[in-house]
Amino acid sequence: MTPALDIDRLGVLFDDFVALNDVSLTVAPGESFGLVGESGSGKSTLLRAVAGLAPVSGGTIKVNGRQLDGKRSKEFYRQVQMVFQDPYGSLHPRQTVDRLLLEPLAIHGFDDAEKRIVRALEEVGLGSGFRFRYSHQLSGGQRQRVAIARALILEPSILLLDEPTSALDASVQAEVLNLLEEVRAARKLTFVMVSHDLAVVTHMCDRLMVMQSGSEVELLTAADLASRNVSQDYTRSLLVASEGFRRSA
Repeated sequence: MTPALDIDRLGVLFDDFVALNDVSLTVAPGESFGLVGESGSGKSTLLRAVAGLAPVSGGTIKVNGRQLDGKRSKEFYRQVQMVFQDPYGSLHPRQTVDRLLLEPLAIHGFDDAEKRIVRALEEVGLGSGFRFRYSHQLSGGQRQRVAIARALILEPSILLLDEPTSALDASVQAEVLNLLEEVRAARKLTFVMVSHDLAVVTHMCDRLMVMQSGSEVELLTAADLASRNVSQDYTRSLLVASEGFRRSA
């Protein structure tokens, strides 16, 4: 089976700073793959490199068997879409929800925009009453639902999810995560998901990579992480940190 995403020895440099150092991973079609690690470990940079938003200094990236070279094509963005951490920052403040959803359809030449916009809003649990609102008129959870609708409206096969719920309240996080699970099952999507929350990754992902300082620490299944069947001290330290503060007796 051809991998949905195949990354081999990927490197990213910002001036003299090594953001990614020979990172390799393979994600199967329909799989949900997680990236975890502390801030600055290279998780978001990896997603941005795939999306064409970070400068690749070495290695290869293949999407559905096709190697990516330089600037991403329209065909690439039909297959791969990204949902960013901050829903307010990723939505144009002077465009209505309708306009935000119409723009990618116009760029890609779809002639059934009306049908797709209505369906996209329904799919993420927002009715037509939200269609002509601006992003500042929406709650954080509603904005992230719009961002997800915009990513889904082109019917991609891969979603890159960069901390998609970290800016939301806990109750809203659960709603958005459940929405993403439902959409993945319905559309048989492939997810690559960055999160600081190990519980979220354990719940949402089949496998995961632990990263530190731009490099791979270890590859695990979600079951391994949940049962603490890990081999590296760094991963153990993440697990301890994820438990939070405990008052001593």
